[in-house]
Parts: sequence; structure tokens; C-alpha cells
Amino acid sequence: MPTKTATPAIKEPKVKTVKTEKPAGKRGRPVVGESARQIKLAERAARVAAGGSIERGRPANPTSKRQARMSAQAARAAAGIAITVGRPKGTSKKEAVAA
Repeated sequence: MPTKTATPAIKEPKVKTVKTEKPAGKRGRPVVGESARQIKLAERAARVAAGGSIERGRPANPTSKRQARMSAQAARAAAGIAITVGRPKGTSKKEAVAA
């Protein structure tokens, strides 16, 4: 008796069509053009368009010790002096105890 070999039927994947409709109008919170924030953003955009820069954060105090140290380090780097990073030798507690 010959045996029948059944070939499995290959099913085509179902393709769903989804309607994508964009909602009419704007979504979200409306923008109030006269608010203080919008005025500030417009001034900032105008400064950038005019070629200016935007300074953000806390301004540096040029007379502080840290600014003096940083400017001295920048001057040494510009002069070509090697700058070592880290704590100076002889300041750690382990060396003081061992000595």
C-alpha cells in the first residue's frame, strides 16, 4: 500500500490595514505669547539670531581664589610648563606616619 505524504499548506500572513487619522487642530497646553517665559525665550532667540551668546548658570567671580588658581594654571599650560595632576607629594597621612 502506498503511503500518502501530505504537504502542509502554507498560510499567508494576515495583513491588517490600520487607519491613521491625525487629530484635527493642535494638542496640548496652549502657549500664552505674552507670558514672562515666552518673552524671555523670544529675547534669547533674538540674541542668538544677532550672533550673541547665551550665558547659562551662575556667573564666575573673577576675584575668587579658584579663578586665580585656574588662570595661573592656564598661563602655565600656555607657557609649556608640565602640569602634574593630583595631590602634591609629602601631603598624605601615610607618608607622615611611615616617616
